[in-house]
Amino acid sequence: MAREIDIKKGLDWTTVWIYIILLGIGLINIYAAVYNVDNPKPIYSLDHNAGKQILFMGLAFFIIMVILFVDYKVYDTFAYLFYGFWILVLVLTIFIAPDIKGSRSWLRFGGFQFQPAELAKTITLLALARYLSTQGISVTKFKDLLRACVLIFLPPLIIILQKETGSALAFGAFIIILYREGLPGVYPALILAFIALFILGLVFEGQIWIVLLGLALVAVLFWYLFLKRYERNRQNLQRVIGLFILFSGFVMAIDFALNNVFAPHQQKRIMVLVNPDVDPLGAGWNISQSKLAIGSGGLFGKGWLQGTQTKFDFVPEQSTDFIFCTVGEEWGFVGVFVVIALYFILITRIFNLAEKQKFKFARIYGYGVGSILFFHLLVNIGMTIGLIPIIGIPLPFLSYGGSSLLSFTILLFIFLKLDAHRSYKV
Repeated sequence: MAREIDIKKGLDWTTVWIYIILLGIGLINIYAAVYNVDNPKPIYSLDHNAGKQILFMGLAFFIIMVILFVDYKVYDTFAYLFYGFWILVLVLTIFIAPDIKGSRSWLRFGGFQFQPAELAKTITLLALARYLSTQGISVTKFKDLLRACVLIFLPPLIIILQKETGSALAFGAFIIILYREGLPGVYPALILAFIALFILGLVFEGQIWIVLLGLALVAVLFWYLFLKRYERNRQNLQRVIGLFILFSGFVMAIDFALNNVFAPHQQKRIMVLVNPDVDPLGAGWNISQSKLAIGSGGLFGKGWLQGTQTKFDFVPEQSTDFIFCTVGEEWGFVGVFVVIALYFILITRIFNLAEKQKFKFARIYGYGVGSILFFHLLVNIGMTIGLIPIIGIPLPFLSYGGSSLLSFTILLFIFLKLDAHRSYKV
């Protein structure tokens, strides 16, 4: 049996305090985003999102207490059971959830709404940590890697059927876990290469020959500059030519799909990624107004509740997916720096704690927590400054929403519970 521990001593309080600070920053910015100058209401009023967020925070603290006082072995022992049950919930959501803006991803319980896709990341991470920590399992074995990929990609496939693409894309963060556990670096490198080629395909849309010429030049330089003379054999030549054909085919497929498969409005949404001016009053509106709001904050910002872009609702969803705009406008570069610094400290600390774990399950789970938070941070901020397409991903602990707040809280504090037992024998 596990020794009883003093949870107060075992808990990593630095991480806890960063969590609390981020919640506080989120709350005051949610209030700023919904504040009405003509009809001001207190921050605790349930008539706006800030008041509701306070209720979600109270529920989050209750859940934290439950997580911290439940036996930590529960998360390992019942990981597969949790996973199977949540897969069933995700499937049922497709059929019983109401249609909200074309998406069937929200379950309603009276006046309360919950998005199962948010918690699916935590449930999947538990199952993946359980599988990869099983003796004899290694991602260097194709069969084991394939099974791990099935565990990872089954939930997002179901989520895509709910037409909730943003939440599904967040599962891409799991590649960091696989890499840490021994996945050859060529796989992440290929993923990054395809992402870069996708962006280049958009930038040079209509002039795809430039990208193809560039790929040919890279292939030649690689052959003569990076391969030693004895490595220039027939087998490596076939590999270089094969990669050139693969990458060239991918670029041409992007160009063909963009011009012949996607509808005009879909083309605009994609092209906004590289040029928001393509449709400034339509698909490019959010990005343009978001960048304007952040840029107008200057060094120190306009001051709390003084943001003009915020007050006049120029940026849609400003208390949820675009909460970072409020931070930039009202608190300026200094406020943005503080928020990003807090996230940087939080994520790096989680990775450091994960590396110190004695048990493989806790280490894998910890890396998953850091990876998911990093992915959300990267995509959300990239989205608000126009570097990434708008896909509807919340900023952890800052964005308004019960589903995201509770899911991120559960994700983080399960790891803190596991970490609290690091110095104790089992």
